[in-house]
Amino acid sequence: MRQFLDLQDKYESFIFIADFHALNQVQDPKLLSETTMDIAKAFLAIGLDPSKVTLFRQSDISVVAELCWIFNSITQMSLLKMAHAYKDAVAKRLGVSMGLFDYPVLMAADILLYQADLVPVGQDQKQHLEITQKIARIFNGIYGETFKLPKEYISEDVAIVKGLDGRKMSKSYKNTIGLFDGEELIQKKVMSIVTDSKGPTESKNPETCNIFALHKLFSVRQLSVLEKRYRSGDMSYRESKEILFKNINDFLRPIRNRKIELDNNPEYVLGVLEDGKKKAEKVALGTINDVRKNVGLAPKGA
Repeated sequence: MRQFLDLQDKYESFIFIADFHALNQVQDPKLLSETTMDIAKAFLAIGLDPSKVTLFRQSDISVVAELCWIFNSITQMSLLKMAHAYKDAVAKRLGVSMGLFDYPVLMAADILLYQADLVPVGQDQKQHLEITQKIARIFNGIYGETFKLPKEYISEDVAIVKGLDGRKMSKSYKNTIGLFDGEELIQKKVMSIVTDSKGPTESKNPETCNIFALHKLFSVRQLSVLEKRYRSGDMSYRESKEILFKNINDFLRPIRNRKIELDNNPEYVLGVLEDGKKKAEKVALGTINDVRKNVGLAPKGA
């Protein structure tokens, strides 16, 4: 999300809520609808400006599914079997739905439908963008130049955010700090961050410390002092966690307050999504019309 904020003043941005993708994991209609609204509120609460950013629901632009099907017709299964998410699911002997298997193709449609130049992703999604680029090359090679080849934008300091246990922060690992977590819950989570057994006066390595990994995001102004104290053995893990808790809570407090305002004004949120739909639809229809002509789906002479 921070990358979206960094880029909204530099580029024309299209940001969607991936409710089609969510169907792979969420089959509860009420939960899906509520989560979609919560994500919209989250984007607005962190500071995305609807006058600069086109924010919309993925499913509101139905032609993304049409483009996905067209891409399916030219995409080999061997390419999709290389996807990390698919291989991970197979390794864990989990059931693989067609939605999970086809996820990279729908993601390619998500990106190419809007002729994106730059795509902010985490390091773990770089492969998906490489698959998108591959699909665009295949399509252009068959039907002529139609799609731009988008480039990835990965901010080095947020490529992978560490969770409470040192692994990648992920809901599936249950090691996250939520954007709207309350003060007491944040404190509880921060104090539970996994560390080694070094005592208060022992020298500590900031490069391997799970607490310090989050300091790099939330304690930027104090970072040099914290690093010096770590290495000199002048800081306990408890004190480090207390500093981190204060900084995270200070950072999230205005976001929580903005979320409360949005909870009380759902009409505004729905209006933003409707405006976003109209803007995104205009671009999407232009692209899909070109695609239909190029592949021969449009009536002759259209």
